[in-house]
Parts: sequence; C-alpha cells; structure tokens
Amino acid sequence: MSVEMRRPAQPATEGREEPTPQGAVPMWLFILLFVALFWGMNYFDRHGAWFNGRVYAPYRSLAELQMHQPPTGGINLERGRAVYESVCALCHGVDGKGKPGQAPPLAGAEWVLGPVNRLVRIPLAGLTGPIEVNGQQWNLAMPAMGAALSDEDLAAVLSYMRTSWGNKGTEVTAEQVGAVRKEIGNRTQPFTAAELLTVQ
Repeated sequence: MSVEMRRPAQPATEGREEPTPQGAVPMWLFILLFVALFWGMNYFDRHGAWFNGRVYAPYRSLAELQMHQPPTGGINLERGRAVYESVCALCHGVDGKGKPGQAPPLAGAEWVLGPVNRLVRIPLAGLTGPIEVNGQQWNLAMPAMGAALSDEDLAAVLSYMRTSWGNKGTEVTAEQVGAVRKEIGNRTQPFTAAELLTVQ
C-alpha cells in the first residue's frame, strides 16, 4: 500500500493586486502634507515681519509707535497729547488743572471750550493781562507757544485739550487753524481777554 504525499493547492494570484495592509497611509498624502507645510511656513515667513527692521527698529516704545500712526478718521489725538506734554504741560500740568501762580487750568475752562476762533488765537499770538478762568482771576502773560507749530500739530493739541480731562468740546481742524493764522497775519502783540471776547 503506497501513500502519496500531496501538497496543498496554492490559490491562484495571477491578475490580482496585493491587498493594502490595514492602517497604512498612502504616500501621496505625505507629499501633500509636506507641500502644504512648506507653503505655510514660507507664507508666514514673508508676511509675519518677525525680523523686519522697518516695523520695530525706529521706535523705542509702543507709545512712540502709536504717536506716528495715521489718524483714523479725524484728528490724531495721540499726536496732540504728545505735543501737549512737550509744549504745554510744564505750565498747565499733565492733568490740565494748571499750577497756582503760574498758569490757569484748562480742564473745564470756558476759554478752551468756547469758540474755536477765539481759542486758536491764544497759542498763535499769546495772551496778556487779566483773565478770569473757572471763576478765578489771573493776571499773567502767556507767550505765543503755538506760533512755531504746524497747523496740523496745533489743531491736534487744541483738539486734545478740548476732549480731555472731562472736556466735551469739538475737535479743531487744521483748516480752522490755518484760517485764523491767515486772519491775524504777522501780529506780534499778544491778545487781551477783552479783545478775545469780541471773537466768535
């Protein structure tokens, strides 16, 4: 009696693809991910301005940067504040409350909140003689501190004064300053309170 050893039959694999193992990620997805990552880093590098000297180098502080920003629809009050603090605050105080025996207050002052044409004359030509501010008498001379300022800077500082420390005045435009400057011409004498009260 003879026993034949037979091998098990192998399944036919011709014409069939090998199945993809479960959990494998296709190669094209890796390539797409790499391209997207490369593009994103390149875009961020070009538009992020991390090390762009034009953005950071010229400015020493955030306040200085904001001072040079273009105004957003009106007078640049940050510029007005900076000019006020460098030109006016020494006498009138950073808080606009004035200093006894030196300068009257600007906070709540009728001269600040009154007609713009009247207010613009004071820094352009100066003020001398007795004047009443917030019910208190003053008799001091103010030089023409705003004569050397541009129309834009003087408008900004006056607007800052009219809208700060609780003041609710309107802004002053560079055109209004220019018109008053032209009207008073080369006046060298400071105004008196009596003269200014005739201006509307």
